[in-house]
Amino acid sequence: MQAADSDTEQWLDAVAWNSDGLVAVIAQEVGSGEVLMLAWMNREALRRTVALGEAVYWSRSRGRLWHKGESSGHVQHVEDIRLDCDGDAVLLTVRQDGGIACHTGRHRCFYRQLTDAGWRSVEPVLKAPEAIYGK
Repeated sequence: MQAADSDTEQWLDAVAWNSDGLVAVIAQEVGSGEVLMLAWMNREALRRTVALGEAVYWSRSRGRLWHKGESSGHVQHVEDIRLDCDGDAVLLTVRQDGGIACHTGRHRCFYRQLTDAGWRSVEPVLKAPEAIYGK
């Protein structure tokens, strides 16, 4: 990942931030191409992600920046950052520490599949959330 020029914020101005100052971000696993999760970033989160080389998101529920892995240890190391054609979605290609991206203890957040009976969990819990977060 090549860092953007820190002296100018033109690269941040190219993002079509929504009315809340956020942009949707997809984290995709390097190698497998699996979509691990969808989250949100504000300008500062994207700026810090570039500076650190690790994913930093905006937590809407907590109302603060969230360095992925800050409590779980499941850091996302950013290999590449892409902006879509409309400028309203960011794609991070990441190396996921610990193989767990989801707070439920699964490899990825997209573990539920729609079936005739409704939504069904189709991927295993790799580590109990209580063991990750101590709750």
